Amino acid sequence: MSDVELAEVESFALDHTLVRAPYVRKIAVEHGPKGDAITNYDIRLVQPNAGEIPTAGLHTIEHTIAGLLRTRLSGVIDISPFGCRTGFHLIVWGEPEAAEVAAAIKSSLEDIAERVTWEDVPGTDAKSCGNYRDHSLHSAKEWCRTVLTQGISVDPFDRSVLA
Repeated sequence: MSDVELAEVESFALDHTLVRAPYVRKIAVEHGPKGDAITNYDIRLVQPNAGEIPTAGLHTIEHTIAGLLRTRLSGVIDISPFGCRTGFHLIVWGEPEAAEVAAAIKSSLEDIAERVTWEDVPGTDAKSCGNYRDHSLHSAKEWCRTVLTQGISVDPFDRSVLA
């Protein structure tokens, strides 16, 4: 082992063999010096180590859900894909319940799966995206349908699927 010092990252301490995706999991709540709360959620769409969303589909989900989610959930700071391509980190102001977050995710995925057209997807040109050629609305729609068919749980270890 080298002498490089790394801080422990909660997501890497999670036993990925025990979780049952799709789910919404509260990772942590941080409080700033003035008491403001910021909550980090694990939005897991695909079972870890069993599959992954292709980059083009994930990229299109990312761009589209960024806008959709802000119309459904107050205080969204950022939603960013995991490098493993199985879901997203969602960072929000405050401490919304997992069920509220899951409902907002579900309705956003429903819009992507059934209503979003290519014209609705933001950031698909060289001026507004760093890799604009790597998008697929077809893939995004298929993956959203797959996730919705499985249901989104509010418990990462138990399939407590949101109605």
